[in-house]
Amino acid sequence: MPSLEQAGAILEIDLGALAANYRLLRARLQGAECAAVVKAGGYGLGAERTAPALAAAGCGHFFVAHLAEGIELRRVLPQAAIYVLHGPPPETEAEFRAHHLIPVLNTPDQIEAWAIHGRTAGGLPALLQIDTGMSRLGLSPAEVEALAAAPERLQGIDLRYLVSHLACAEEADNLMNARQRHAFVAARGKLPPAPASLANSSAIFLGPEYHFDLARPGVALYGVNPTPDAANPMAEVVRLKGKITQLREIDTPQTVGYGATYRAPGRRCIATVPVGYADGFPRALSGRGRGSIAGVSVPIVGRVSMDLITLDVTEAPDGAARVGALVDLIGGGVPIDEVAASAGTIGYEILTNLGGRYHRRYLGGGDLP
Repeated sequence: MPSLEQAGAILEIDLGALAANYRLLRARLQGAECAAVVKAGGYGLGAERTAPALAAAGCGHFFVAHLAEGIELRRVLPQAAIYVLHGPPPETEAEFRAHHLIPVLNTPDQIEAWAIHGRTAGGLPALLQIDTGMSRLGLSPAEVEALAAAPERLQGIDLRYLVSHLACAEEADNLMNARQRHAFVAARGKLPPAPASLANSSAIFLGPEYHFDLARPGVALYGVNPTPDAANPMAEVVRLKGKITQLREIDTPQTVGYGATYRAPGRRCIATVPVGYADGFPRALSGRGRGSIAGVSVPIVGRVSMDLITLDVTEAPDGAARVGALVDLIGGGVPIDEVAASAGTIGYEILTNLGGRYHRRYLGGGDLP
């Protein structure tokens, strides 16, 4: 990680806000436990720091996508239950056991391989995923029927949870939510009894009938709005602040940036900030995004380039826009969901694309060494 002096921008990650978001989500659950999804390096924010903060807030269940992520996470969470969503790739069962990782079994082949190892080990824990409409991971309806007809195939597996995943949970009125919930309940009735997990971040807000025994929030923990049609109930976790490197006065007909896409309509003050698409700041924000200086909105003008953006800071308060001053680019008056909407994407992508050239500052936990 670059030092504060070396970096062109500061990425602040508020671990206190992260913990508060976990507690808020857990409080909404009625009789269910609350896990945390920390895949993709804690959604780009550093699982080695975010996961321990969540554990300190009371979380004991963590989900990652890949085996390698689980191995890395085990180093900082020696006691937690760690589940691997993609299940065990062939010939990796011993690695799962060595690191005390619990796979989510998604296919008949994964079930068979894990059961063989489980029988030799006296039983091994696993989750079983049922596809209720995503057509992505999990047992299809036909595979559920086949397993229901031959439950002995699960011998050797300590079935901790049956899980599924909603396709449209952020759309509260979407009828697919209820269809998937009913399909999940029906599939559970055909399989050996086990606790259940269905709710992601947004589904926690759909009501207690979606909570079952374990909820698996992810993006809401990091401050992205799980209820897009309502005010964001989550605390802000991420704040990206770019340093002004240069200021210049321009006047019409001068242009700014590649392609000369912005032409000054008159006398303007332009600030250059060393953040670009190589840092995960979307090129799609060219001429559409904005920053904030001292609470005043300043638009991005010209194209976002690999390493630089330019902002019109003409309306910033006197003295606020100066070389070395900080411009909020995400958070601090520029909500992450607004940034995502302006870029034509979602908060997940904004978070997970945040690059390695920022100086990262963990509030409530100190800087990384």
